[in-house]
Amino acid sequence: MSRARASGDVPRQIAHRPWTARERRIVWRGLTGRFAIAIEPLLGMLVFALLTWGIVWRAHHSSERDIVVLAPIFAFASLAFAGYFVAVLYAPVRAYLQTYEPIFILDGYLRYRGPDLRSQDHASGYVAVLFPDKSLAQEWEFLGDRPLPELTIPALAEYSVYGGIHKIDGTPTGVLPDADLPLLAIGIARHR
Repeated sequence: MSRARASGDVPRQIAHRPWTARERRIVWRGLTGRFAIAIEPLLGMLVFALLTWGIVWRAHHSSERDIVVLAPIFAFASLAFAGYFVAVLYAPVRAYLQTYEPIFILDGYLRYRGPDLRSQDHASGYVAVLFPDKSLAQEWEFLGDRPLPELTIPALAEYSVYGGIHKIDGTPTGVLPDADLPLLAIGIARHR
Protein backbone atom coordinates (compact mmCIF):
# COMPACT_ATOMS: atom_id res chain seq x y z
CA MET A 1 0.00 0.00 0.00
CA SER A 2 1.22 3.46 -0.78
CA ARG A 3 0.27 7.05 -1.47
CA ALA A 4 -1.90 7.70 1.57
CA ARG A 5 -4.56 10.36 1.32
CA ALA A 6 -6.03 12.02 4.37
CA SER A 7 -9.47 13.37 4.84
CA GLY A 8 -10.11 17.00 4.02
CA ASP A 9 -12.40 17.24 7.05
CA VAL A 10 -11.62 19.18 10.19
CA PRO A 11 -9.04 17.12 12.13
CA ARG A 12 -10.59 14.82 14.72
CA GLN A 13 -9.18 13.20 17.81
CA ILE A 14 -8.35 9.59 17.03
CA ALA A 15 -7.19 7.08 19.63
CA HIS A 16 -3.57 6.22 19.10
CA ARG A 17 -0.63 4.40 20.61
CA PRO A 18 3.13 4.55 20.15
CA TRP A 19 5.00 1.89 18.21
CA THR A 20 6.21 -0.93 20.42
CA ALA A 21 9.92 -1.67 20.70
CA ARG A 22 9.35 -4.93 18.77
CA GLU A 23 7.54 -3.14 15.91
CA ARG A 24 10.23 -0.48 15.70
CA ARG A 25 12.96 -3.19 15.77
CA ILE A 26 11.37 -4.92 12.77
CA VAL A 27 11.49 -1.69 10.76
CA TRP A 28 15.06 -1.04 11.97
CA ARG A 29 16.14 -4.49 10.77
CA GLY A 30 14.63 -3.73 7.37
CA LEU A 31 16.59 -0.46 7.29
CA THR A 32 19.85 -2.20 8.19
CA GLY A 33 19.23 -4.78 5.47
CA ARG A 34 18.72 -2.04 2.92
CA PHE A 35 21.85 -0.29 4.20
CA ALA A 36 23.78 -3.52 3.55
CA ILE A 37 22.66 -3.18 -0.08
CA ALA A 38 23.53 0.54 -0.08
CA ILE A 39 27.17 -0.16 0.79
CA GLU A 40 27.88 -0.61 -2.94
CA PRO A 41 26.78 2.90 -3.98
CA LEU A 42 28.40 4.37 -0.85
CA LEU A 43 31.75 2.83 -1.77
CA GLY A 44 31.33 3.88 -5.41
CA MET A 45 30.60 7.43 -4.32
CA LEU A 46 33.69 7.52 -2.08
CA VAL A 47 36.01 5.94 -4.67
CA PHE A 48 34.98 8.36 -7.42
CA ALA A 49 35.13 11.33 -5.03
CA LEU A 50 38.67 10.34 -4.05
CA LEU A 51 39.63 9.92 -7.71
CA THR A 52 38.24 13.39 -8.43
CA TRP A 53 40.18 14.89 -5.52
CA GLY A 54 43.33 13.00 -6.56
CA ILE A 55 43.13 14.24 -10.14
CA VAL A 56 42.62 17.86 -9.04
CA TRP A 57 45.45 17.60 -6.49
CA ARG A 58 47.82 16.05 -9.04
CA ALA A 59 46.99 18.75 -11.61
CA HIS A 60 47.86 21.48 -9.09
CA HIS A 61 51.03 19.86 -7.78
CA SER A 62 52.70 18.56 -10.94
CA SER A 63 53.46 19.55 -14.49
CA GLU A 64 50.58 17.37 -15.80
CA ARG A 65 47.92 20.07 -15.62
CA ASP A 66 45.93 18.71 -18.57
CA ILE A 67 44.74 15.77 -16.48
CA VAL A 68 42.27 18.06 -14.69
CA VAL A 69 39.86 17.72 -17.65
CA LEU A 70 39.07 14.18 -16.40
CA ALA A 71 37.97 15.40 -12.96
CA PRO A 72 34.38 16.33 -13.97
CA ILE A 73 33.80 12.81 -15.33
CA PHE A 74 34.76 11.23 -12.01
CA ALA A 75 32.87 13.92 -10.08
CA PHE A 76 29.74 13.14 -12.10
CA ALA A 77 30.20 9.40 -11.38
CA SER A 78 30.49 10.20 -7.67
CA LEU A 79 27.28 12.25 -7.80
CA ALA A 80 25.51 9.43 -9.67
CA PHE A 81 26.51 6.96 -6.96
CA ALA A 82 25.36 9.48 -4.31
CA GLY A 83 21.95 9.61 -6.01
CA TYR A 84 21.83 5.82 -6.12
CA PHE A 85 22.70 5.71 -2.39
CA VAL A 86 19.89 8.13 -1.54
CA ALA A 87 17.42 6.26 -3.75
CA VAL A 88 18.19 2.93 -2.06
CA LEU A 89 17.84 4.33 1.46
CA TYR A 90 15.05 6.91 1.07
CA ALA A 91 12.04 4.64 1.66
CA PRO A 92 13.46 2.61 4.57
CA VAL A 93 14.74 5.71 6.37
CA ARG A 94 11.35 7.34 5.89
CA ALA A 95 9.65 4.18 7.20
CA TYR A 96 11.88 4.12 10.28
CA LEU A 97 11.24 7.81 11.02
CA GLN A 98 7.51 7.09 10.81
CA THR A 99 7.87 4.70 13.77
CA TYR A 100 8.05 7.83 15.92
CA GLU A 101 4.60 8.86 14.70
CA PRO A 102 1.51 7.28 16.29
CA ILE A 103 -0.35 4.16 15.27
CA PHE A 104 -4.01 5.15 15.13
CA ILE A 105 -6.82 2.96 16.41
CA LEU A 106 -10.23 3.57 14.89
CA ASP A 107 -13.45 1.64 15.44
CA GLY A 108 -15.27 2.46 12.23
CA TYR A 109 -15.30 0.95 8.77
CA LEU A 110 -12.97 -0.30 6.06
CA ARG A 111 -13.83 0.63 2.52
CA TYR A 112 -12.49 -1.14 -0.55
CA ARG A 113 -12.99 0.37 -3.98
CA GLY A 114 -11.66 -0.09 -7.48
CA PRO A 115 -9.10 2.09 -9.26
CA ASP A 116 -9.96 5.53 -10.54
CA LEU A 117 -8.45 8.02 -13.01
CA ARG A 118 -5.70 9.04 -10.53
CA SER A 119 -4.57 5.43 -9.91
CA GLN A 120 -1.14 4.13 -10.86
CA ASP A 121 -0.94 1.67 -13.76
CA HIS A 122 -0.78 -1.46 -11.61
CA ALA A 123 -3.22 -0.30 -8.95
CA SER A 124 -6.08 -2.56 -8.04
CA GLY A 125 -7.93 0.12 -6.12
CA TYR A 126 -7.99 1.78 -2.73
CA VAL A 127 -8.50 0.69 0.85
CA ALA A 128 -9.64 3.28 3.38
CA VAL A 129 -10.28 3.58 7.08
CA LEU A 130 -13.54 5.42 7.73
CA PHE A 131 -14.87 7.10 10.84
CA PRO A 132 -18.10 5.70 12.37
CA ASP A 133 -20.07 8.27 10.32
CA LYS A 134 -18.36 6.79 7.20
CA SER A 135 -16.29 9.91 6.46
CA LEU A 136 -12.71 9.35 5.35
CA ALA A 137 -9.96 9.05 7.96
CA GLN A 138 -7.16 7.73 5.71
CA GLU A 139 -6.92 6.04 2.31
CA TRP A 140 -4.13 4.11 0.57
CA GLU A 141 -3.70 2.99 -2.99
CA PHE A 142 -3.53 -0.80 -3.22
CA LEU A 143 -1.32 -2.45 -5.82
CA GLY A 144 -2.24 -5.83 -7.26
CA ASP A 145 -3.44 -7.83 -10.25
CA ARG A 146 -7.22 -7.81 -9.67
CA PRO A 147 -9.45 -4.80 -9.00
CA LEU A 148 -10.71 -4.55 -5.44
CA PRO A 149 -14.44 -5.08 -4.95
CA GLU A 150 -16.68 -2.21 -3.89
CA LEU A 151 -17.15 -3.14 -0.24
CA THR A 152 -17.55 -1.40 3.12
CA ILE A 153 -17.32 -3.43 6.33
CA PRO A 154 -17.33 -2.51 10.02
CA ALA A 155 -13.90 -2.98 11.56
CA LEU A 156 -11.54 -1.98 14.34
CA ALA A 157 -8.40 -0.87 12.49
CA GLU A 158 -4.89 -0.07 13.67
CA TYR A 159 -3.03 1.95 11.06
CA SER A 160 -0.19 4.36 10.49
CA VAL A 161 -0.23 7.04 7.84
CA TYR A 162 2.88 5.76 6.06
CA GLY A 163 2.61 2.02 6.76
CA GLY A 164 -1.06 1.48 6.07
CA ILE A 165 -3.36 -0.82 8.02
CA HIS A 166 -1.47 -2.92 10.58
CA LYS A 167 -4.40 -4.83 12.11
CA ILE A 168 -8.06 -5.40 11.31
CA ASP A 169 -10.14 -6.55 14.28
CA GLY A 170 -6.92 -7.54 16.06
CA THR A 171 -5.65 -9.70 13.18
CA PRO A 172 -2.33 -8.60 11.63
CA THR A 173 -2.49 -7.67 7.95
CA GLY A 174 1.12 -8.55 7.18
CA VAL A 175 2.37 -4.95 7.07
CA LEU A 176 4.73 -6.02 9.86
CA PRO A 177 5.86 -9.66 10.06
CA ASP A 178 4.77 -11.69 13.08
CA ALA A 179 8.34 -12.68 13.99
CA ASP A 180 11.47 -10.58 14.28
CA LEU A 181 13.43 -10.17 11.08
CA PRO A 182 16.81 -11.90 10.86
CA LEU A 183 19.97 -9.83 11.12
CA LEU A 184 20.19 -7.38 8.20
CA ALA A 185 16.79 -8.76 7.06
CA ILE A 186 18.61 -11.31 4.92
CA GLY A 187 16.52 -14.29 3.81
CA ILE A 188 13.06 -12.82 4.36
CA ALA A 189 11.87 -13.27 0.78
CA ARG A 190 9.63 -16.29 0.42
CA HIS A 191 10.63 -18.89 -2.11
CA ARG A 192 8.02 -19.72 -4.76
